[in-house]
Amino acid sequence: MIRTTLFSLAFMSFSLQLPAKAFDPYFNVRDYGAAGDGKHMDSQGINKAIEAAASTGGGTVYLPAGSYLSGSIRLKSNITLLIGQGATLVAADPGAGIPYDEPEPADNDLYQDFGHSHFHNSLIWGDHLENISIIGTGTIFGKGLARNGRKGDQNPNKSISLKWCKNVLIRDITIAHGGWFGILATGVDNLTIDNIKEDTNRDGMDIDCCHYVHISNCKVNTPLDDGICLKSSYALNVLRSTENVTITNCIVSGYDEGSFLDGTYKRTPPSNSFDKGPFGRIKFGTESNGGFKNITISSCVFDYCRGLALETTDGALIEDVTIDNITMRDIVNSPIYLRIGARMRAPAGTPIGELRRIVIGNVVVYNADPRQACIVSGVPGRDIDEISLHDIRIYTKGGGTAAQAARLMPEVEKDYPEPERHGITTAYGFYIRHVSHLEMHDIKVIPMMQDERPAFVLDSVSYAALSHISLPPGIKHPYFSLKNVNNFSIGQSPGVPDTDIKTTALKTF
Repeated sequence: MIRTTLFSLAFMSFSLQLPAKAFDPYFNVRDYGAAGDGKHMDSQGINKAIEAAASTGGGTVYLPAGSYLSGSIRLKSNITLLIGQGATLVAADPGAGIPYDEPEPADNDLYQDFGHSHFHNSLIWGDHLENISIIGTGTIFGKGLARNGRKGDQNPNKSISLKWCKNVLIRDITIAHGGWFGILATGVDNLTIDNIKEDTNRDGMDIDCCHYVHISNCKVNTPLDDGICLKSSYALNVLRSTENVTITNCIVSGYDEGSFLDGTYKRTPPSNSFDKGPFGRIKFGTESNGGFKNITISSCVFDYCRGLALETTDGALIEDVTIDNITMRDIVNSPIYLRIGARMRAPAGTPIGELRRIVIGNVVVYNADPRQACIVSGVPGRDIDEISLHDIRIYTKGGGTAAQAARLMPEVEKDYPEPERHGITTAYGFYIRHVSHLEMHDIKVIPMMQDERPAFVLDSVSYAALSHISLPPGIKHPYFSLKNVNNFSIGQSPGVPDTDIKTTALKTF
């Protein structure tokens, strides 16, 4: 007993003589030269702290409260970058002497934009790393980041850029004015993004060619570009899918930039042009080479933004997607947009993509823009296949005209895939073309003012089974317009007689 006590006392005495840093799990950037005063460049101090942590096998690099003016920060494996409460990491305006890294040579820059092809020209970047985290309740302010870029451009344009990484956590941070991409993750596996806020001037987060991804509890406000965007580009010079993804409990919106974080939620009224106005939204594409599969989106809110979009336009296969428990309000284009296109930014000979086995249900849409219905459209020779839509409520503003109902809808298969490229749709509820094996049940579509267009237009559809369709009573124009439709049936729908059609060139009822 006496020996044990003496040993303990001796160990305590020895411990007290050691420097406190020996037991400090944090590498405080202030100890490595960062000032945090918003005036001096702190990139060198932050990178020194990262190098010091990496040299010991890993650790937490800590930014305490302050304003850290910075150029490129180079992550390393086994590092946590902790941006503390009251700390703001500020992207310095690029210029002479500002230590931003130049864009590295691209693995492939033929089939995607400059921003997707390069990664080192960023505020924070990591390349071929593992076990990294960016966490904390502080803020990343992309003040000096560019909104775009092109070949020969040295300006930084991403807040966080990760390539070929694994075991990555991004949690609790806020990104303001994040540049071309708030978060760009390409070829990143085992990626978790949780409880972050973004109020930014272009894409919120692009998840490109990534496997095993969980995005949860995020609030993403992006008035000028997409909010949460899944992609599968050729940036890695291999065909790699984005797969095994969950997106849950997130909010996407298109308020004026900055007004989400300051709580004013300002809305600049959208112009009459389809390509203006708020973006926001959750989207697959546009870069779509490697494919998307095994993806679930649930319990998400769309507010004053564009609708849900699943697009394959560069040869990708999209399959096995479930989307459930979605609410949308003040949607400025198609609430649901499923699209096969033939833009084909891909190697010569790449076949047109496929979209199949998609289930979308339990969706409520209120105050949708009347110009565009939900659009489900393949292209001639390539149908969308096995689509199930159920328990959907859509309240559209209405006001469509008979002239709009009579217009010819262009295919625009080679155009950039946006709902506005189709123009005003000939239906106010659902416009469906080049589709096989469609099931729709428990669907309610209500125009809030008289609309002279049919609720449903089906064109070049093979097998469509509809039931429990609820439409406004007492209108004189047809509910349904069918053209080149085979094996169509509808039943148990008030005001619509049970109908079973084997084939029809043209029918309205």
